[in-house]
Amino acid sequence: MTLPTHTSPHLDRWTLDAVYPPDHSIPVLTTTDVVVVGAGAAGTAAATVLAEEGLSVVLVERYGFAGGAAVAGMSGTICGLYLATDDERSGPHQVVFGFAERFRAELESRGGVTAPQRYGKTWTVAHDPAVWRDSADTFFTAAGVRVLYHTAVVGVVMEGDAYRGVILESNAGRVAVHCQRVIDASGDGAVVSRGGAGYFFGDNGRIQNPTMFFRLANVDTDAFWDHFGPDTICHGELSAAIIAERERGADLPREKIWVFRTPRPGELMVNATRLTGPLGRVLNVIDPEDFTIAEIDGRRQVRAYAHFFREQVPGCGAAYVVDTGVEVGIRQTRSIAAVRPLTNDMVVSCEKSGDGIARSPWPIELHDGTRPKLHWLLDDYYEVPYGALVPTMGENIIVAGRCLGAEHEALASARVTAQCFEYGHTAARATVMSLQTSTAYRDVDVDQLRRTMIEHGSAL
Repeated sequence: MTLPTHTSPHLDRWTLDAVYPPDHSIPVLTTTDVVVVGAGAAGTAAATVLAEEGLSVVLVERYGFAGGAAVAGMSGTICGLYLATDDERSGPHQVVFGFAERFRAELESRGGVTAPQRYGKTWTVAHDPAVWRDSADTFFTAAGVRVLYHTAVVGVVMEGDAYRGVILESNAGRVAVHCQRVIDASGDGAVVSRGGAGYFFGDNGRIQNPTMFFRLANVDTDAFWDHFGPDTICHGELSAAIIAERERGADLPREKIWVFRTPRPGELMVNATRLTGPLGRVLNVIDPEDFTIAEIDGRRQVRAYAHFFREQVPGCGAAYVVDTGVEVGIRQTRSIAAVRPLTNDMVVSCEKSGDGIARSPWPIELHDGTRPKLHWLLDDYYEVPYGALVPTMGENIIVAGRCLGAEHEALASARVTAQCFEYGHTAARATVMSLQTSTAYRDVDVDQLRRTMIEHGSAL
């Protein structure tokens, strides 16, 4: 199946024309084996594994810390580790390991992650963003990754259809980094798109809503959880109270909210906002104006939900907002046109095939419209095909993270943190094989790739 490529109409005023030939005149900072763009879950896994395998790696990140949506966006959970089930007697059953489990275990060793928490029919764990940042820095330092924080990709070096490097910009100015391979772990297809490879936005331009997470402190958590119940998805009584308050004029657009324990005492992490443009227009945060609307409205909604918690939710009378995400939580932007995209049918049928590189038991969790929609995968999982990470156009580049090639509903399952760790793990192992054998990414021996990943802890 080949997915259509689209640009979002309100992005037509921006240009991605930023291709440079190999003999450009920009100063070359360094020549390296691999450039990894983005230090979220996927980029953290990719850069660490590559450096541990002895390759020279430059990791580029626009913020001053690693974590991506998990930290800057404060999504705060490692979703996608555990099976879903209707068996109320069943405890959490983990089916995803590899680098995802390696990072979770590192967080646990530092007191930076919770035990599994009930989320509807499955479980998730919540982490401390500060511990996440420290853990990633430790991985990079130990492995020997060259990290460039506060640096953005503004162009690509191309020779024909082959990616030969990236153009970077910071407050110091502009430089080039030349390389043999690029891993686009930006989440937004920032490198792939600049090189002219195909991409699309969701369902004919309709993508999932962003959200603004926040943390509440000074909570009597015993009183709160006695009222809220064991599930992190709120019960009907609380939803009814939100609706009633909204009818009185409060800015509380979403009544089905999610609240998580955190590793810190007296604290809650809340996912409650719904962010849309005027007249319900979908916000595409690739556009900085939409990004700005989302963040201003998101912070306003956080104030409204925090007020509601203080006034009406037991245990929260003296609570206050610790912080919001540095940016809104981004669920979806560009998806690449991939060699073998993940389809909606693959997800709902729990398809497993010989080219699977990451398990996912996470439901289709679609934030598109007036309320979240959940389609559970009970007591089973699907596997994401390797080809979903490989662009149909362009050589020497692979993606890792939420910009993989996937249909709209499929991405609503495949985009979560545990799977992004494994996409980064996959991209790194495939890159090692590609360089060792002088093979294009699309021609990598997937059977050998799977064996190598299993040897390094992944469950396939």
